[in-house]
Amino acid sequence: MLPAVQIAAPRVTLVAEARTSTSPQPKSFYRNAQWTADGTTIIASTSDNKLCTYVLPEDLLAGEEGRDPLPLQPQGHLQLPEPFYAAAPSPFFSLQDPSTHTVLLSPKDHPLQLHRLFPDHYPGTPSQVCNYNLIRTETEEYITAECLLWTWPGTHFLVGSSNRLDYFDVTRTGSDGPTLTIPTIPSKRHTLKGGGVGMKGMVSALSIQAPGSSATPLVAAGTWTRWLGLYDLARSNKPVSNWSVRGVVDATFDTPDDGGGVVQTIWSPCGRYLVVNERRASSILVYDVRGTGQPINALAGRVTDSQQRLTCDVFAGDEYSGGGFEVWAGTGKGDVMVWEGVGSRPGLIEKSWSFAAHDSPVGASVLHPSGSVVATCSGAWAITSDADASSTSETHDSMAPLGSSAACITKDCRVGLWAIGMGGQQQAEAA
Repeated sequence: MLPAVQIAAPRVTLVAEARTSTSPQPKSFYRNAQWTADGTTIIASTSDNKLCTYVLPEDLLAGEEGRDPLPLQPQGHLQLPEPFYAAAPSPFFSLQDPSTHTVLLSPKDHPLQLHRLFPDHYPGTPSQVCNYNLIRTETEEYITAECLLWTWPGTHFLVGSSNRLDYFDVTRTGSDGPTLTIPTIPSKRHTLKGGGVGMKGMVSALSIQAPGSSATPLVAAGTWTRWLGLYDLARSNKPVSNWSVRGVVDATFDTPDDGGGVVQTIWSPCGRYLVVNERRASSILVYDVRGTGQPINALAGRVTDSQQRLTCDVFAGDEYSGGGFEVWAGTGKGDVMVWEGVGSRPGLIEKSWSFAAHDSPVGASVLHPSGSVVATCSGAWAITSDADASSTSETHDSMAPLGSSAACITKDCRVGLWAIGMGGQQQAEAA
């Protein structure tokens, strides 16, 4: 095992936060959070089908040392009647341009929908701008997309669902459907569902290389069945490569292969490395796609015993971290872990440093483009005994019976904004 890159752990300060509820027992939690393209706004989705939009205050980092975190209130609030599986804000979002304040959603058993992020600014007008039909021809049922991806320069988007990818032109709304459908297996009618070729299963993750990193950016797709595929949409509707990650961390890095399906693929800032984030996995796998084409690192020490998506983020490294790039990831225990120097040397890498962000699973940890602020969100379902449940509340809507136990929502359900390297209350823990 490679030792962690030795750096001084920075000071981490909570500068702002938002909560789903002021009640001691929340009725919903934050599932995911992401920055808009211009870095001015946080978009967070909740477990009760809401999308909250928080515009950050200008004095976010201007406060005195030791001040209380600023309370955040959503300037935009979108309530959907049905669950939605993915949300993708406009890739050219600008707070100064209202025409860019949109988000693409994939609701269950409905067409894909483009909504306004600030519907209250348009009284008397529906929040939905348009829809895009994704229909199974044989049964005429709507196909529910598991993941969404805007492609550069924002004129098209890609949709992942069961055994297929669909490519849409944003200007072709309504019943036109996708301009291109890419099956991830050759045939669904074969007894082996593809005959062992391609990647069978629900496409659960999509990511694309940054435009500046390659003349023809590659799309990386991952599935719940632990397969990966690379696609060059500008040249072909066939995969560049397909492979399974099952058993890779065990065979290559001698660490437990405990992943439960790909929840996220994300490219390094330089576009050479591909980070593979799996559900319940105690390590994060990194491939050298543009170089050797082989796994180069496994990032060890992450505790993720939750079934929910716990997404990570990447940031460009510097000379002080030994080159490579950084990976930031939340854990099921509420910590945020940071690995420095990823890709600079092969092998199993321990964390460089971490900090305690929440008392419940961290659904997302995403860095501002400047690298000075990281946003986190937290919350999950938890199982409690009957005695614990009855002592908390006998009639809470957020609780449901489950055999001899009860399911309730964890108390720490927040969006937190943390300043990195700014004087404050919490010192990060170095490895």
